[in-house]
Amino acid sequence: MATTAKVRLAKRMANCPACGAKVEFRVGTSLVTVCDFCQSAVARTDRGVEDHGKVADLAETASPLALGQKGKWQGKTLRLVGRVQYRHFAGGVWDEWYVALANGKWGWLAEAQGQFYLTLHRKLSDASAIPPIDDLTPGQTITLGEIGEFTVNETGTAAFHAAEGELPFDPSKITLHRYADLSGPNGAFATFDYSDSPPAVYTGQKVTLDELEIQGLSREAVDTAVGALQLNCPQCGGTLPLHAPDSAQRATCPSCRSLFAVASGKLSYLQTLQPPKPALVIPLGTVGKLKNIDWTVIGYLRRYVTYDKRYYWAEYLLYHPREGYRWLVHSDDHWSFVSPLQPGDVKVSGDRATWSGRSFRLFQSTIVTVSQVYGEFYWGVKAGEEVHGKDFVNAPDMISVETSDPRLTGTEGKEINISLGEYLPHAELEQAFGLKNVRRGWGVAPNQPCPVGNEVYGYWLIFVVFIAAAWGLLSNMRASGVDTALGVWALILVSLQPIGTMIYKSSFEVSRWKDSEFNPYASSDE
Repeated sequence: MATTAKVRLAKRMANCPACGAKVEFRVGTSLVTVCDFCQSAVARTDRGVEDHGKVADLAETASPLALGQKGKWQGKTLRLVGRVQYRHFAGGVWDEWYVALANGKWGWLAEAQGQFYLTLHRKLSDASAIPPIDDLTPGQTITLGEIGEFTVNETGTAAFHAAEGELPFDPSKITLHRYADLSGPNGAFATFDYSDSPPAVYTGQKVTLDELEIQGLSREAVDTAVGALQLNCPQCGGTLPLHAPDSAQRATCPSCRSLFAVASGKLSYLQTLQPPKPALVIPLGTVGKLKNIDWTVIGYLRRYVTYDKRYYWAEYLLYHPREGYRWLVHSDDHWSFVSPLQPGDVKVSGDRATWSGRSFRLFQSTIVTVSQVYGEFYWGVKAGEEVHGKDFVNAPDMISVETSDPRLTGTEGKEINISLGEYLPHAELEQAFGLKNVRRGWGVAPNQPCPVGNEVYGYWLIFVVFIAAAWGLLSNMRASGVDTALGVWALILVSLQPIGTMIYKSSFEVSRWKDSEFNPYASSDE
């Protein structure tokens, strides 16, 4: 977000002081408009208009949105009247669209990794309720009065990069943009903009373009807003595809294995990688259908945690132009499909995490390190990158909470990422990606569901009724001198089924937790 407008000025039409072209202010809260002809920031004041210097050209982000488009939000017409690009401390560029509503309210529609967040400027009765940015920690809970409770997702610093259209702030006075992003339950979202003093507050919601009813936006534009871009490798001249050119920060040449930093479609050589070891189970570029979405495998990470030794696993980055990013995690020959969660929807307290009314138990809490990088990624990942990770289990799901800060990443900003890992059966993986004979794991995965369900106990209750009736019949038969030993043994064997099931399920749970430092079945003297 950006500095809020302080005044309302009436002047609508003017000539650009730099080139003389016509410029227009359509929104009362706009302080600056960028000239379409010379890229000068034209500011309006009580005395007229002033030239506040040129702004940089926009980076190509292949956004499906455009200036002038209209839509609706909560029954009110909205219009996209301006666009700002910021460069993240990790290197990426993102778009924020200045939105004006018919009722006079205004705010921003931000794009990030295929997701959209609409937030409107909000005046708080108590501005001192916003803590200084250095006092915020990812995962911290903030209460904004009647607005509700929010969880801090990220704090960071970005640089103003470029703009077009109208703006509610003067870009010549903005160099660094310090911000905090927060999330609340059910998709609620908020941003604190520390460019102002006191900080400006924006609150709103995670949205879809369908919900906003953006006019002039075809389904094809949304689905194919980001298409694969074919570049030539600067090292070997071979073809280097970028599946998500608007957000790619790292890319690997499939021919010579050169790893590049990506900025606005330009490649900067970093290093030559060794072939991934062990070999990839799913080759990069493979397309598979999961959750009725065609995902393309674009990246591969190998990561590890250290206890008595290093324990490794692999992560495959999946991409779809409309849905954004997901992960396939491969650990000990078990697989999980991983999707992002809003931190505001997850409550973490001690050894428990709660999400969607379910409780998850802590399985692991340690430093997670990247050992191998291969393919294309939406952040500047590198070998040696570390985050603090916590895993919480409630089979068949696992919630992972990863927190980064400058001491671990060596960069500015602090961030929390929370994801849901759903256990993926091998047969479903093989069908989705056209694989055969994928190795099965011998041990029990942390989020692997027990193959024997609780329905066995329901059957056992039916057996109990049957046993009671049969026992009465056998008693009558014994009174008539008939040998009923065989029937008695049969009934005893039938009654052993739920006992065996209980023993198996208990053994399965013990195996699930045996490698956890928070093992609830471990004796206190271990």
